[in-house]
Amino acid sequence: MNELDLDALAAKISAVDEASREAAAERQGRLTKPAGALGRLEELSIWLCGVQGACPPRPLDRVRVVIFAGDHGVARSGVSAYPPEVTAQMVRNFVAGGAAVNVLARTLGASVRVVDICVDSDLSDLPVDVTEHKVRRGSGNIAVEPAMTLAEAAQAFSVGAALADEEVDSGADLLVPGDMGIGNTTAAATLVALLTGAEVATVVGRGTGIDDATWMVKCAAVRDAARRGRPLVSEPLALLAEVGGPDLAAMTGFLVQAAVRRTPVLLDGVISGACALLAHRIAHQARSWWLAGHRSTEPAHRAALERLQLDPVLDFGLRLGEGTGALLALPILRAAGATLAEMATFDEAGVSDRDDGAAS
Repeated sequence: MNELDLDALAAKISAVDEASREAAAERQGRLTKPAGALGRLEELSIWLCGVQGACPPRPLDRVRVVIFAGDHGVARSGVSAYPPEVTAQMVRNFVAGGAAVNVLARTLGASVRVVDICVDSDLSDLPVDVTEHKVRRGSGNIAVEPAMTLAEAAQAFSVGAALADEEVDSGADLLVPGDMGIGNTTAAATLVALLTGAEVATVVGRGTGIDDATWMVKCAAVRDAARRGRPLVSEPLALLAEVGGPDLAAMTGFLVQAAVRRTPVLLDGVISGACALLAHRIAHQARSWWLAGHRSTEPAHRAALERLQLDPVLDFGLRLGEGTGALLALPILRAAGATLAEMATFDEAGVSDRDDGAAS
């Protein structure tokens, strides 16, 4: 445990390149369009220049989705519309390329990796890059017991950091954290309630599409978990150990280390939102390296984004997870970069700008 120094890790995170942001804003003012006419695209292009440290920005050619898969003991309490066995089944579906995230990634030129962090199943027949980082089989039922030990939380956090290093070292220029785990929205809602101070009932959503009776069971589970987690809010790893899970701890480490490595992240839904809240507690500078891809229908996600002051690119009513919402925002981010990089300036195009009185 003593080997994982969160303060030292946070100190390694530098600010995004302000000179590149300023150059991007200045270039936006010289492109052949009225100032501000491209709206949010202009803001996104400036963000992209800042995280890349370059203006104009480079194309996003090596986008990597990493799905953190894990089972949650609370799923056995009846908080989901699907049985826990679906987690392992979906991991196999990801590997086979048959899930929604696989389809979107193929369509958009991204790649997908799924990692078994704590799936409660033997997946040893799958490729080693899926299974080599497993921390444990499943997590504890957070409604009545800790999700894991403090040592396991530190191990999982370090696994996530190592995965970020692996992806950056292999050439990724944008990372997308995805998730898969029946019961994981219960843990996420607990973390969001604790980290934002929100009332439990206001952050518990429908997850996989649960009915009213199941929603009440889920609220009770989050309430009981939050009661135990409240004294640990200022201790991120201890909080994850009590009411999170190895998969959430790994994603949190992934988000922090991506910022250490100066690599931008396109956040997905409520799971990455909850982990981003924790990562922000660990390292406030990390938030500058993240962009919210979308806003899911989960109320906890809205609360997390508001606390992080992140404005999502899309709001399409999605609640699937996997990284799908983030991937749908990718073409817009690419378009923002391309317009800044490839549009002609007034001087280059021989078009009069408004300063000389000739433009209409």
